[in-house]
Amino acid sequence: MFERVALVGIGLIGSSLAHAMRRGGLAGRIAIATRSAETLKRAEELGLGDEYHADAAVAVAGADLVIVSVPVGASGAVAQTIGPALKPGAIVTDVGSTKGSVITQMQPELPGNVHFIPGHPIAGTEHSGPDAGFADLFDGRWCILTPLPGTDAEAISSLTRFWEACGSKVDVMDPQHHDMVLAIVSHLPHIIAYNIVGTADDLEAVTKSEVIKYSASGFRDFTRLAASDPTMWRDVCLHNRDAILEMLARFSEDLSALQRAVRWGDGEKLFDLFTRTRAVRKSIIEAGQEIDVPDFGRHVVAHPPKP
Repeated sequence: MFERVALVGIGLIGSSLAHAMRRGGLAGRIAIATRSAETLKRAEELGLGDEYHADAAVAVAGADLVIVSVPVGASGAVAQTIGPALKPGAIVTDVGSTKGSVITQMQPELPGNVHFIPGHPIAGTEHSGPDAGFADLFDGRWCILTPLPGTDAEAISSLTRFWEACGSKVDVMDPQHHDMVLAIVSHLPHIIAYNIVGTADDLEAVTKSEVIKYSASGFRDFTRLAASDPTMWRDVCLHNRDAILEMLARFSEDLSALQRAVRWGDGEKLFDLFTRTRAVRKSIIEAGQEIDVPDFGRHVVAHPPKP
C-alpha cells in the first residue's frame, strides 16, 4: 500500500504495526526510529523493520506514510524534528490517546505540503516496548481518525484502507468529541484503577501480602489497568485535562449518589444500578469488543511479552 513507511517510536503500538504490515505486505520498506539505543537495538534483533535510525528525520526522509507512536507529550518535539525532512504529499499520522493536544502540538510544526491526519487505534495491553507487539492487536478493534477541515479526501481514504488492512474498523470524528468519549471509556477507568491500587498499597491495616493473596477478586482486574505505561498515562492526564476533569466530576457525583444508597440501605436503587450496568457489559459483548468467556485469573495469555 505504501512504498516506504516510517515508524517513529517502537513500543507496543509501533511494534504491532510493524508485525501487521509484515503480515499484510502493506509496506515495501519499514524504517524505524527511536531515541533509545537499547530499544532500537532490540527492534533490530526482533527484525521489526528494514532500517533503524536514532534520528527520526533520517527515518522519515522519502516516506509515503509516517506514523508517530510516542507519548502524547512528545508529539510536538517529534513533529519539529521530522517536519523539514518530510516528503511532499506524505501522510503523517499518530496513535495518541488524546487528539486536541496532539493537533495543537504537531500541526504548527508540519509543512503545508503533507497530509496530517491524527489517529487513535483503540487497542492495547498493559505491556510496553518492542517485545510487546503482535500482528493481530488491531483485529476487530476500532481506529478513530480525526482529520482537520480541508484534509485531502484521498489521503483520508488511503489511511483508512491502511488501518483496515491492519485489521481495524475505522471511524471518523471531531477531535474534541474523541477526547470526551475517550475520557470516559479509557482515561477515567485507568485513573480509577491507579487510584484504587494506590489506596490498597497505602492502607496500613492491609498488608501487601494480603492484597496479593486475595487478588483473585475484583482488585486483580484493576491491577491490570494500573500496570500500564506510567509515562503514557501521565501524558494522557496532562494533555486531556479538561475532558478528564469533567468526567471525574460526573463520576464523583454518581459515586456520592451510590454512597447515599448504601448508607440508607436503598436496595431498590442499588439493584437498578447493577442491572443497568450489567446490560452495558452485554452490549459490549454483542458489539464484538469482548467475548463472553469466564475468566477468573486462570486464562492462558495469548501474547505474553518475550523474555
